[in-house]
Amino acid sequence: MRELSPKQFSILEFIRSFVEEHDYPPTIRQIQEACEISSTSVVDYNLRALEKLGYIHRDRDVSRGIELVDKRPRVVAIPIIGTIAAGQPIPVPSADTWQQYDSETVHVPPDKVGKREHVYALRVKGESMIDALVNDGDIVVMQKAETAQDGEMVAAWLKDEQEATLKRFYHEGDRVRLQPANRTMAPIYTDAANIQVQGKVIHISRDNP
Repeated sequence: MRELSPKQFSILEFIRSFVEEHDYPPTIRQIQEACEISSTSVVDYNLRALEKLGYIHRDRDVSRGIELVDKRPRVVAIPIIGTIAAGQPIPVPSADTWQQYDSETVHVPPDKVGKREHVYALRVKGESMIDALVNDGDIVVMQKAETAQDGEMVAAWLKDEQEATLKRFYHEGDRVRLQPANRTMAPIYTDAANIQVQGKVIHISRDNP
């Protein structure tokens, strides 16, 4: 089954909590306001997706015509600890600051995480990894790591610049090449001693309209 987008998961959880509290479903307008969605048409788009996936039934002739199917998605909540550039490097929070970000999470299927520990998520800013299907606004789920193999997509800390960036990692003698996945952008070259790998990408979560 296709993974729910963060927006779809938020809508589904709101409907579930609303029904538990009121014994009847919310209107589309109530879903829009509660989930901070830009328009009712976007709500309708995601309700249609949830219906197609089998999580709800709908009666479009009734204003509150949403019926939940007892089919809770099995997910793991991963903390989103900050933003990382996929263009030029920008600062991101360190592992020591995770607790400050525990109010925002991304939900992913358990098989995407497995039994890994020290997993976190970063929101991507920029388009330098678009050829690797990582777009501006996507969320990358990271496994904390201090080393990487050539070709792995990593969050790399540039010590001198005190900045981090999302790129593919390559050893080249005494230096490291941080390679974007965008033909219009040049790689970043730096001394190996200037690089600290912070994590490897293990999953990409994309939000839909």
